[in-house]
Amino acid sequence: MKYETKCIIFTDLDGTLLDKNYNYKKAKLALKLIKKKKVPLVFCTSKTRAEIEEYRKRLHNSDPFIVENGGAIFIPKQVINKNLIKKTSFSFKSKKGYYVIELGAPYSKLIRVFKKIKKKFNVKGFSDMSVKTIAKDAKLPLNEAKLAKKREYEEPFKILDKNKKKIIDMIKINKLRFIEGTRYYHLTSKNDKGKAVRILIKLYKEKYKNKIKSIALGDSYNDYPMLNVVNKPFLIQRFDSSWAKKASRKFIKVRGIASIGWNKAILGELKK
Repeated sequence: MKYETKCIIFTDLDGTLLDKNYNYKKAKLALKLIKKKKVPLVFCTSKTRAEIEEYRKRLHNSDPFIVENGGAIFIPKQVINKNLIKKTSFSFKSKKGYYVIELGAPYSKLIRVFKKIKKKFNVKGFSDMSVKTIAKDAKLPLNEAKLAKKREYEEPFKILDKNKKKIIDMIKINKLRFIEGTRYYHLTSKNDKGKAVRILIKLYKEKYKNKIKSIALGDSYNDYPMLNVVNKPFLIQRFDSSWAKKASRKFIKVRGIASIGWNKAILGELKK
């Protein structure tokens, strides 16, 4: 079996494959090599399904993807068939050309809790913001801000006072999770990127008969669960040239901000 069928790449988008302007042009050499070697490239991000589908079109990507910090896994039906999913005993739905494994709570449940938080603390979530406000705040084009509002499994938000610890405590009392991302905090359920990546690794092992080498790239604390479960975890340098804090010693720190570091890590790994 050739090397490229053994290797799976999981990657965050914002601050990792994408630079400050949401551009991946500085990673084009690595993306070209991934295509040439036919390596599955799995987006694992806090972005919505609608946002990721747009990037998949731009990059001609047809691999599975993980949305909203592990809220759900979307598997194109032509990539992994349902018999393989059944073997792993995961429950799944069939939806618009995908098999979907949902790990997160419905958005409606998260918003009910978020409304309780808003009554006590000064927070502002995507559910409160217009498309224009999100576009300005996140420096997104209007059409992409519209896609970012199509939440299904988590609520990105900003804390506008000094009550972060109390907010986290309230989230825990409601049996939900607080995640710190590159640009926003996130209210979500017990899902995380690591749980979703583990499931996909298991499915790819079934497909490729256990011959898998998993690689992951991320820049933020919310990427740690993903980095912890792969063979080769790369921590990408952040926009301020630092690396996210409290990183495991096994994480490989890459010099090069966002897509520059991403390109460097992938070229170095795939050319071996």
